[in-house]
Amino acid sequence: MLEISDIVEPVYPAATIVLLRDGQTGLEALLVQRSREVKHMGGMWVFPGGKVDEADYSGNPDDYSAAVNAAIRETREEAGLEVHADQLTYLSHWTTPEGAKRRFATWFFVAILKEHQEVQVDGGEIARHRWVKPTSALEESASAEHAMRLMPPTYVSLVQIADCETCAQVSDRLSVTEPLVYAPRMVPIDGGICFLYAADVGYAEGTLDAEGRRHRLYMVNDRLDYVCDA
Repeated sequence: MLEISDIVEPVYPAATIVLLRDGQTGLEALLVQRSREVKHMGGMWVFPGGKVDEADYSGNPDDYSAAVNAAIRETREEAGLEVHADQLTYLSHWTTPEGAKRRFATWFFVAILKEHQEVQVDGGEIARHRWVKPTSALEESASAEHAMRLMPPTYVSLVQIADCETCAQVSDRLSVTEPLVYAPRMVPIDGGICFLYAADVGYAEGTLDAEGRRHRLYMVNDRLDYVCDA
């Protein structure tokens, strides 16, 4: 469950990569599990990524270029995989909502792993990894055993590509869609939180019952339900 605080925390730049490959049964994404000993998101399944460091700005004064560098570096450190800037496609940008104990402004990129590489997790912050079909990850997240615990940005990113069968289909989709910017508003509900996104009819007022377009995610008892009206 997202930790909530009354203290306004600084927002740190961060970056992550949705790594994809064509598996034997279709499209697969790489998810890594954070060690249960880590305080922040311990035990959660995420995409490789992390904070932007000062060194990531070297020779690149703008935030976007630094985020690209950070995404590449974190993928190497957490998963032992080498990707290059020309492989990255900008997918979305997420800012942790006000009220969370740790806040990040995170660039999400998609990269297709073209050459065969073996994943090697660091064994410290990252405990395990899986190449998994997006549909399977979503099903496991919703299962009674709740075998794969996902954070909202990870969940929504998987939903965005879950109906694609190949990396080529993902690339085609991203070539004609604009990256989405998410600055969620949190609304407490019974048993959890509803995250409202900018296109939702209730976003401006932070209300849930207004008539109109829905673009939101419910987190109730650590289970997620994404609602997006076309």
